[in-house]
Amino acid sequence: MARLALPRVKLPSLPLVSTERAAWVFAGLAPVALVIAAASPGAWVIAPLAGAMLLALVVADALLAGRCAVWDVETPVDVEVGQPATITVTARFTSGRRTGVAAAVACDARLAPGGRITADLAPLPDAPGWRGETTVIPTRRGTAPVTRAWLRWEGPLGLGARQVSHPLEQVVRIWPDLSPVRSPDLQTFLRNAQLGLINRRIRGEGTQFEALSEYEPGMDRRRIDWKASARHTRLFARENESERNNQIVFAFDCGQAMCEPVDGLPRIDCAVSAALTCAYVVLKGGDKCALFGFAQAPQIMTPFIGDSRAFHRLQSAAAGLDYQAVEPNFTLALATLTSKLKRRSLVV
Repeated sequence: MARLALPRVKLPSLPLVSTERAAWVFAGLAPVALVIAAASPGAWVIAPLAGAMLLALVVADALLAGRCAVWDVETPVDVEVGQPATITVTARFTSGRRTGVAAAVACDARLAPGGRITADLAPLPDAPGWRGETTVIPTRRGTAPVTRAWLRWEGPLGLGARQVSHPLEQVVRIWPDLSPVRSPDLQTFLRNAQLGLINRRIRGEGTQFEALSEYEPGMDRRRIDWKASARHTRLFARENESERNNQIVFAFDCGQAMCEPVDGLPRIDCAVSAALTCAYVVLKGGDKCALFGFAQAPQIMTPFIGDSRAFHRLQSAAAGLDYQAVEPNFTLALATLTSKLKRRSLVV
């Protein structure tokens, strides 16, 4: 049996709407109308007249709210996952009196829970117009489109309101969290580290032998070279050269276990933030690093980067790590990573 498909009709949004207060007033008149109909059936006309008067009062209250001349929604272009971001709504009205102005924004669920953002507007003290701000905390990386916005303002009695809406074509890019990289503690550590731009050999706690020096009190006794000391009448200690130009690979499991939330954020996002912080220190120390992501199959493999000025390439690559609710294939991932490495590397 064939079904008759009716065309979908998209109804326009009503410019005049009732408020919650008006709904409660209508609900309060219902038992009054029942009492009037039971006590005096001939006076039943009072109930519809009261309803009509209340409806006219709602319409009049909405008209007294005035018209909206212009309004705008400002969203940030780039935000970081887990970090607060501010969305601002401004509006300017031509005339009328208002008791409350509110706005709602439809967006992607990774920008706000449920994909809905609300904000209450307040009059500006030093300029005509209303302004409201709300703070959102993104919970996932990616691109979050902001699709539509609504503005609603109530009349002086709070019974009727006006409402307008218009589509938005704004996109918010959610990047990995780099707040640990910008932390004062890390910046102070890197500033005080004995690392410069001059290519020179640095003696330290590495494993590559550099030279022998006469042992002095305070040195680590494990550095004493007993064979060299036996050939002389004094103790000699080994000095090693600090290793540089090492290759470090940060491998990310993007499978189901890493998608589970920890303190409101997926585990993979916490791992990405920690790895990028370590990668920044690695680049400042003169080593090279790369990112590798996998789930059922390898996702990304960046080339090794040795310049801190190219750190943004690692950030962009980390933003492309996708969430996949599947079991990871570690055998395939490690085999693929091993085939791409040409020299000894540290895999984290």
